Amino acid sequence: MGIKKNVAFIGLGTMGYPMAGHLSKSNLFNLKVFNRSPQKAAAWSKDYECEVSSSIKEAVMDADFVVTCTGRDEDMMEIVFAEQGMITHLKKGSIFIDHTTTSYKLAKHLNESLAAKGVSFIDAPVSGGEAGAINGVLSVMAGGSKGVLDASEELINTYSQNVTYMGESGKGQLAKMVNQICIAGLLQGLSEGLLFAEAENLDMNSLLSAISGGAAQSWQMVNRAETMHQREFDFGFAIKWMVKDLGYCIDQSSSNNSNLEFTKEVYDRYVNLMDKGHTYSDTSALMLFNDLNK
Repeated sequence: MGIKKNVAFIGLGTMGYPMAGHLSKSNLFNLKVFNRSPQKAAAWSKDYECEVSSSIKEAVMDADFVVTCTGRDEDMMEIVFAEQGMITHLKKGSIFIDHTTTSYKLAKHLNESLAAKGVSFIDAPVSGGEAGAINGVLSVMAGGSKGVLDASEELINTYSQNVTYMGESGKGQLAKMVNQICIAGLLQGLSEGLLFAEAENLDMNSLLSAISGGAAQSWQMVNRAETMHQREFDFGFAIKWMVKDLGYCIDQSSSNNSNLEFTKEVYDRYVNLMDKGHTYSDTSALMLFNDLNK
């Protein structure tokens, strides 16, 4: 076995917590973690045996790989560029992998800023939700240098099942935008289909058995249709984050002249649901829009 690479993992939220947990079990890396909330870091250290750093500087200064998984553009800007951020402490020649779903503009900005410091950057948003992170089977969409991604794949594979190279820097984030646009459309269609079925008093078990094996089948139908019918909406990815992601999609569409009219409608419905107290309900709560706006 060669010399172990040093890894800093920044961000122990819903996704990052189990992702860093999988990484901690690999004997190929020396892992340090950092979280802005020390309580979350303390809880993580009880579940996994790796060093918890008290500052970003301590976490990243000797790291060959820096991995981030946070919430929004604003979080990444603070972590990287703030007075106590990591930009001045990164090791030249290191690789920075960002699993946050951010805007395309931020991915490009990070790539340019880090390149000026001699640091390689991969924008690598993930899909698969909390369950995918817990089970280590996430799908990763990566933008940047193919050679840098190849050098990072052994690390990324500790918590993912598929890693797909999308092209130059920013293309990973663009791929994730397509993913979110498609999910929004699927959930809107599934919501209306289920509401129609309920209005006609169809047997839901029989219905889902009939249509989930055909052309209407989707991950959302298989995993969420029954809970949507039962009005249960506590299964991971919160509306708050979908609104953030779809906002990036809509913003980017203004620069490529694509018409996201339907996506904008779903975005507005999610904002309406947040206004009615469903900020942290999962995205399948789109089913509630008609109930709450009669």
